[in-house]
Amino acid sequence: MVAVSRIIERIVASGVPLRRSEVTRAAIAIAAEEAPLDPHAAGRAVDELIGLGPLEPFIADPLVTDILVNGPDEVWVERAGVLDRAAVAFSGEAAVVAAVERVIAPLGLRIDRASPAVDARLPDGSRLHAVIPPAAVDGPVLAIRRFRTAMTSLDDLVNAGAIDPTGAALLAEAVRERRNVLVCGGTGSGKTTMLNVLSAEIPGGERVVTVEDAAELRLHGHVVRLESRPPNAEGAGEITLRTLVRHALRMRPDRIVVGEVRGAEAFDLIQAMSTGHAGSMGTVHANGPDEALWRLETLALAGDTRLPEAAMRRMLRAAIEIVVHLERRGGRRRVVEVARVEGEGMRTVWGW
Repeated sequence: MVAVSRIIERIVASGVPLRRSEVTRAAIAIAAEEAPLDPHAAGRAVDELIGLGPLEPFIADPLVTDILVNGPDEVWVERAGVLDRAAVAFSGEAAVVAAVERVIAPLGLRIDRASPAVDARLPDGSRLHAVIPPAAVDGPVLAIRRFRTAMTSLDDLVNAGAIDPTGAALLAEAVRERRNVLVCGGTGSGKTTMLNVLSAEIPGGERVVTVEDAAELRLHGHVVRLESRPPNAEGAGEITLRTLVRHALRMRPDRIVVGEVRGAEAFDLIQAMSTGHAGSMGTVHANGPDEALWRLETLALAGDTRLPEAAMRRMLRAAIEIVVHLERRGGRRRVVEVARVEGEGMRTVWGW
């Protein structure tokens, strides 16, 4: 690491613009003098200056789905559903914070003791969440959720064993028939991937407006993408999902797709599904179809709506037609149940 530090010092002193291509050229030239016997010194120096330091090899690895940093010397990486501790480390807590600052600065975000948490979408679509002291008691922590595009169709899910052909055909028919679909499951169960593959079944020519916290959906065709924004350091400039859903309704959508419903925007999505935007979709964190409807109802009632609970429940059950439940078991993500909402009840129409 001494050689890497010297390379970094010389690059900084040279005033080379902090663009990866130019820094890489300078690092290779300096490494030939400072560390001729270390073929990786130049690359590590570039990562320390431009990217996420020791995490960069995992960012480049298509098999990695999650990167978790629990301090400078504790890094965990998930591949194929298996979480392993990685043999890499940062030089110290300041290096972790500096790495986060490097990647969020171009996004107009910042993290410091006054604002010790940040959510960001990286250029490759990955989601980054970081918390530093004083909010993080034991030092800075960082979580990066990678966005993978390996699954692009229901056939891909069938081939991966996540659903059988009968269940895939049922879901494809539901999308083509413009059924309102709610996808539920726990963290990392594959809800966004399912939303992507379902959206691939939308017939061409339909105008789709997507609303997300972090723009992960990769839809094709006539698509308009909207993304929320957190408040800036002064507490201004926030754009909420609820605001975006309301904007989406004014954009002449045939369908609205909400990446994840987690707040008062639930009420606006339910209204959209009930008032001429059939075939809309969304996801929600829940452990089963029944719980998904309860959670959506709770989120809708938590907003500024003044509807009685009974009226909200009737509107919800009239809006949602199909609930798809996913689970993560033994590192595998699978569809475990497809349920149809029928009046006050729910009927399982497919399951393992």
